[in-house]
Parts: sequence; C-alpha cells; structure tokens
Amino acid sequence: MDLQTQMIIRNNPNIHRYLRENSYWYKYLNRDPTSIKILEMEMKERYKITTEDKISNVSRNVEMISAVLNILR
Repeated sequence: MDLQTQMIIRNNPNIHRYLRENSYWYKYLNRDPTSIKILEMEMKERYKITTEDKISNVSRNVEMISAVLNILR
C-alpha cells in the first residue's frame, strides 16, 4: 500500500473503522491503491453519511419540528 493511501486511512477515522471491520479491503488496496475512492464510497453508504442521507436527515428533522409545533398550537 502506498504512503498516500495510508495517510488517507489514518486521517479519516470512518475509513479506518470501516477498513478494520472489512479487512478484505487491505488486499484490494495493496493491489490497487486507487481503489481507495471505491472504499470511501462504500463506507459512506454503509455509515449513511452520503449527501442524500444528510439531506433526508435534515428534512426528517424539519418535519418532526413542524409536527411538534402543530401539536402545540
């Protein structure tokens, strides 16, 4: 694994945790360091931190707040 890939893993705790949980990724990263982008996309989908997930969380929170405000009226 090249040094740049190792630095990306060490600097991102989510990638590091995902890599520890799914150790088969070590093999892929050793063979092809550019697959770190695929790993990152998979990790974001697994931990639900994609942009779509963030937007849906915000919209759910807004709906919940509006429902509480409607009840209080």
